[in-house]
Parts: sequence; C-alpha cells; structure tokens
Amino acid sequence: MQHRPAERFSLRSLTLSEWVLMALLAAANGVLTSGLSWVNKLLHSMGGPMLTSSLVGLYMIYGLLAMYIIRKPGAALMTYALGACIQILVGTAYGAWSAIAAAACYAIVIEPIFYLFHYRHYNWGAMLFVGTAAVPLWFVVSAFMFGYIQYESWVLIVTLLIRCLSGMLLCGALTKVIGDRLAPTRAVRPFALGRDYREHQG
Repeated sequence: MQHRPAERFSLRSLTLSEWVLMALLAAANGVLTSGLSWVNKLLHSMGGPMLTSSLVGLYMIYGLLAMYIIRKPGAALMTYALGACIQILVGTAYGAWSAIAAAACYAIVIEPIFYLFHYRHYNWGAMLFVGTAAVPLWFVVSAFMFGYIQYESWVLIVTLLIRCLSGMLLCGALTKVIGDRLAPTRAVRPFALGRDYREHQG
C-alpha cells in the first residue's frame, strides 16, 4: 500500500480532478467555518480561549483530508489556500487576515511533514501526529493576533493542550476515519487513496 516512489514537491503533478476535489473541500470548509467562527465567538464570551480551543481541529481538517485522499505534494497547501480565499468571500467573524494566517500556518507545518514522510505514511500514528503538530504555530500567531498573550501562563498552557487534543482528534483522527470510510467508494477511485485501497485489497 505504500510502495510508490518518493515524489518531489511540484504542483504540476496535481490533476484536474484533484484540483476539483481540493476546491470542493475548500468550499465545504468555507461554509462550515463561517458558521463555526460565530460559534467560536460565543464560546469565547462564555469560557475564553480554553473553551473555543475545543473546536480547533475542525478548522484544519479539510486540508489534511485533501492530503489523505490525494497523497501528492501541494495537496494540503493548495487546499488551505483555496479555503482561505473562500472564507474571505463567504465571510468570517475574525476577518480576512486571520483566515490567511491560519491557512498559512497549517500548510507550513503539514506539507513539510508529509515531505519528510515521502508522501507514503498515512497510518493512525502519522495522522494523529500531523493533526497535533499542526496546532502550535497557529496558536502562537493567534495568541498575538487576538490578544491571548495577555492571559496568565497557566491559561495559555491549558489552552495549547486543549488545542493539541482537538487537533489530534477532530483533525487527525477524524480525517483518518472519514478517509477510510471513503476508500472503498467510487468517489475516491481516481485518487491515490482509492488506488492504494484497491492494491491493498488485491
């Protein structure tokens, strides 16, 4: 299931069908996060950054899911870029720059990790690790952007731990669950996930 040669980073390897899939995932995320951002603001008013941190993984899942299905260099990067553009068009409670910064932070972490994995490793350990690792950079940026840095140290530490747990479960684990459910379906037959599933079954 993981015998393909390592791929060099090149967006030219992405096919039209893969671009369409990335756009669909980005569009779905734009709708989801435009609603979640208002929920997040409500949660923040009730429990500060710790309560809002419980949903962080959902904001990241679309790019990681694209990578899980497509398994090519640039899949996460371009999906996050498209997602940020769509969030700006749809509207977000936190403003355009937050959408751009968040997408950049996720992509900057996730793409290099899969590059080091040679775009071959998508087991549970890898997905949980990536979901967790994608959190800290955006946490630091958002702490300064939204003023979380003014909170006490223990609040920031607990908030980061909650975010990492959310990233691990609602991004890493949920991506794995959704991807594995999609693997045997016709919807992903043209993509690497579908091909790997058929090779493994054969």
